[in-house]
Formats: sequence, C-alpha cells, structure tokens
Amino acid sequence: MSIVIMVGQLILGLSILIILHELGHFLAARAFGIKVEKFYLFFDAWNVSLFKFTYKGVEYGIGWLPLGGYVKIAGMIDESMDTDQLVGPPQPWEFRSKPAWQRLIVMLGGVTVNVILGILIFWILTMRFGDSHIPNSAAKYGIVPGEIGKKIGLQVGDKITAINGNDVKYFDDLTSPKVLLENTVFTVQRGAQNLNITIPRTILNDLSDHGGIEEFINSLPRTKFVVDSVYGNSLKGGLQKGDSVVAVNGQPIAFWDELQIALLNNKGKVADITAKRNNNLVPLKIQINTDGTIGFARSKNDFPEFKTINYGFFAALPIGASKAWRTFSENAKGIGKIFKGDVKFNKAVSGPIAIANLFGTHVNWVRFWTLVGFLSMALAFMNLLPIPALDGGHAVFLIIEMIKGKPLSDKFLERAQIVGFVILVSLMVFVFGNDIVKIITKK
Repeated sequence: MSIVIMVGQLILGLSILIILHELGHFLAARAFGIKVEKFYLFFDAWNVSLFKFTYKGVEYGIGWLPLGGYVKIAGMIDESMDTDQLVGPPQPWEFRSKPAWQRLIVMLGGVTVNVILGILIFWILTMRFGDSHIPNSAAKYGIVPGEIGKKIGLQVGDKITAINGNDVKYFDDLTSPKVLLENTVFTVQRGAQNLNITIPRTILNDLSDHGGIEEFINSLPRTKFVVDSVYGNSLKGGLQKGDSVVAVNGQPIAFWDELQIALLNNKGKVADITAKRNNNLVPLKIQINTDGTIGFARSKNDFPEFKTINYGFFAALPIGASKAWRTFSENAKGIGKIFKGDVKFNKAVSGPIAIANLFGTHVNWVRFWTLVGFLSMALAFMNLLPIPALDGGHAVFLIIEMIKGKPLSDKFLERAQIVGFVILVSLMVFVFGNDIVKIITKK
C-alpha cells in the first residue's frame, strides 16, 4: 500500500505540472488565433490513447506513454512529427503564419505558467505556515557531522558561527544549497579555538554516494535527552519515563548522538544500561534490536525550538517569490557545476523513482505541495535549456529567425526535432537506470 501511495503522489504531482505547462502553450496559441488540434497528458504514441474526447475541435486525452505531455499546434513541427500539413501554403490559423514574436510567446507559455505556479505555491505555503527555522543560537552543544562532514574536518560539538564571513542566523543555513553549490568556508568554533573549514566543490558527489545531506551535517543540533514514552525491550528491561541513559556497557553517554552510536555498536546484543533516575544510578540489562534501537521516545523538550515568522497575504508574496527564484537559480548553479566538472552527471540527476521517494509513503500535503512547487521551477528551468524538442530549443530557433529576418527551413526544424527527441528519450532511459543503480548500490 505504501508503494501505491508513493506512486500515486508522483503521478498526481507530475500530472498537475504537465497539464498546467501545456495549458500555458494552449492559452497563448488560442490568444493569437492559432488552431490547437490536440491536448494530451502523456503521449499517445502510434495514436494509442487510454482516454480521449473532442470538444470545440480540440482532441483532449490521456496517452499511454508517461514521458510528459503535449499540445499539437497547427502548422508547427512538434512531438507528433506530423509534417503533412506543412505541404500546402500557410493558413492564417497556423503557427507558421504568425509573426516570430507571437510564436516565441507561445513557446514560452508553458515555462511562464510553471514559474507562476511555483511562485503561487510558495506564496500560499508561506502565508499559511510562515517561515520556520531553528536559530543557530539553539545549537549550544554544536553540530553532529556525518561521515562526509567528518571527512572534510568537522567534529562533533563544533559550533559553526559564520558562512563565508557572514554570521549564521539559522541552523538550517548550514546545509542549504547555497553552501553545497558555492565555494563555501565555515568559520568553526572548537573549544577555545577558531578555524576555517572549506567545503569541497565536489561534495555533492560524496553526498550522492553516501546517503544524502545527513552525512554532511545532521539536520538537528546536538542535544541531550530524557526518556519519555517506553515500549518494547526498554519496557521489559525496566527503563522508565524521566530516566536519562548515562552509560552503555560502561561507555559514558551524555548526548543523543553518543547513545545512537553506542547502541549501533552493540546491536543484537544484551547491553548493560546505566540509567539516572531521581539522581540515583540504576543498572539495567536491555536487549538491543538489530537496527540499533531499544524502544523509547525522547522528550519533546529535548528538541530545539523552531522559530516561526508569520506573514500576511501581501507580505508573503515577495518571500514566496524569493523561494521560487532561489529554486530556479539553484538548478542553474547545479547545471553549471556539472559543466565545470565539480559534480558528475550521474550523481546530480534524479528520475521518477528518486522523485517518488521524496514524496514518501504517507500523504503529507505540505510536503506534497512543497515538492510540486520545487518541481515546477525545476521544470521551467529544464524546458529553457536550448535542446531541440524542448521549449528552449524552439525559442532559440525563433530568436535566430528574428535576427536573420527569415525562418529556418522546415527540413532543418524536422531533423532538429528528431535529434532533440532522441536526446530526451536517451536521457529518460539514463535517469531511470541511474535511479535503479543507486537503489541497488545502496543496499
């Protein structure tokens, strides 16, 4: 059932994005009096569709090949590769008979809608839930670096006070895309010592290989802990609410990360647990599960408090627009790092399988719409790439036409469309395979 929920959210999210993207092309074309023949979610390859109907001369439907969607615009060489209509003279309702600037607007209609959708989603989420962050001042015991963080020189308990010389306001700034995508230097306070640690330009490669951002810095600051609810082996072993675990097999424990490490090092074994209860030390024997847990939840008071800034209707708009633009620019910076050689292509790209995992196995509408907003901006950026068959490729050809003062030949556009389609299909096959390889290699 969990897989069904995950796939269902993926299909719903992508369907929303595809339909609205194609609607942008559709509305722009109709605004200039251009005839639209088809409007499809997914591709009806070889004219095979799962569902279709005709309304006011336009065929609407759902194709069987889930590689996107399209609108078939009369007089245009597009995904359908239907060139028969180009044999005769241009008709006033056809794409090819319109001025280049109108055709350019039609081509950018989908990207425009994706940008508007992204801004709208982030605006509404900001207005509804505000901006929540953990103040960096709440990290009074410092950070918990993962494997990659330790590799570059970070240590448990370090306090990061500045990024590129600027004071750190929020704890989640430490793991922001800005840190990972730019040449970043942390100012670190370690005891009485202050030092600078440079984040490698290639860090995204390592994070892709080792499980993600938690292997850089844990998303929560280092904390102490108190036992709250008790169940399973902890309940059987005598652990009680209000206890503090102060030792595992004689190893002193003061922080949550120390307990996690000690339990993982002794997973599957019966451990000597020392609990502090009402200022008394109580020896316990508790079976540790094979996943390194013993069965208790820590008190909510142990977690750092999030600071939430609320915004009104109008104040939330620039904040939402800023988030949307940041997503767009981060995609551009990511592509730039690929071309610079800082990030390997197979480490940077993710396909539908990886995206489905981001949606998760449970329905969380805040997470769902946040991801849809992110994907909408990513789709806008990807469609602007100057690849034939993408909106960006069409736009480049139209700009060349406007500079030359005459259109490129139909034969050239037809061949470019074929090349672009081959590139896109090859890319889709690659990202599917890349997702599968990542899953297999992580097991």
